[in-house]
Amino acid sequence: MRLFLNDTLSAATKALPEGPITLYVCGVTPYDTTHLGHAFTFVQFDALVRALRWLLPERQIRYVQNVTDIDDSILARARKLHTDWRALGDAQTSQYVQDMRDLGVAPPSQLVRATSAIATMQDLIVSLVERSAAYRVEGGSVFFRVRSFDRYGELSRLTREQMLDIAAKQDDADLDDPRKEDPLDFALWKGWSGQSDEPCWDSPWGRGRPGWHIECSALCRQYLGQQVTLHGGGADLVFPHHESEIAQSESALSVRPFAHIWAHVAMVRMDGEKMSKSLGNMVFVRDLLGSHSASALRLYLLKHHYRGVWEWSSRELDDAAAVTSRLEAAARAPDTSAADTREAFASALADDLNTPAAIDVLTRATGQTLRDLGGVLGLSL
Repeated sequence: MRLFLNDTLSAATKALPEGPITLYVCGVTPYDTTHLGHAFTFVQFDALVRALRWLLPERQIRYVQNVTDIDDSILARARKLHTDWRALGDAQTSQYVQDMRDLGVAPPSQLVRATSAIATMQDLIVSLVERSAAYRVEGGSVFFRVRSFDRYGELSRLTREQMLDIAAKQDDADLDDPRKEDPLDFALWKGWSGQSDEPCWDSPWGRGRPGWHIECSALCRQYLGQQVTLHGGGADLVFPHHESEIAQSESALSVRPFAHIWAHVAMVRMDGEKMSKSLGNMVFVRDLLGSHSASALRLYLLKHHYRGVWEWSSRELDDAAAVTSRLEAAARAPDTSAADTREAFASALADDLNTPAAIDVLTRATGQTLRDLGGVLGLSL
């Protein structure tokens, strides 16, 4: 059976390419984790990997997820808390790993820190400068020249005005930097500010630290190669992060496409707004697991299709817990599942990871069949 996923770049449903599967998912920036929006993203990709291993057992799968352990947001939060940025990142990363373990999310093949690829980032930047796709400015910073990549914007389909508006709202907004040729040009390398609490590394352009977007291009290159089968993350990363990844990776490596399929998980909302660290409207996984089982929380998340925006509801979580209890009872009963149950379940997952339809199949299964198929979704029944 072939698995089809919606590709953000082409806006079409595409079959997963043949051959070994390489998956890169943008992970957390560890300064305040793990809220329900994080959980929705990583439970969905966990379900995808589990589905791939079940549907395509002969295919080799390598799943890399990053931790953005150096970032303007981390530095700002560390200063606010009067703590070291490394200590903050280590503590929050440990919390995230524990939350995922408690939620039954299997670890990726590799969980890698951005700072593990500083040398690869610098190599990519050197290549971009040599190709005139990037330029050095006073102070030791290096910017990507957006106008050098005529397909910039193809992933997000945003107008220039919309891009400028979103870029202005980023934590590291620098639209007014007079050193830039174009306000949309983005930092590949940031010259050191001289502040003692800001980390820096030696580079061909002077001491400094990497920009956000180059981190994931370098990690993909270092751990998965020049191209990836599937690249994913939250829908809020489409622009500017993933848009910029495509531009810098394809410009530096002369390989297209950088990713064969782009998969993006929709945002979870709370009180009508996107659940996010920047807004402070968060429900934390560790709190929810204090009153509900991991299977109940997973079922609640997976009852929503990964591409559909939805609103957090404690009542719906309680409803999912009740359904989980009924499934647990049915799993202990004799297996009276219909003959086509496994086929129907597989068809749902193969159709753009339709977990709501797959869960509907589970509600009509019993016994060993239910236990087996529930396990594919990471449910302990």
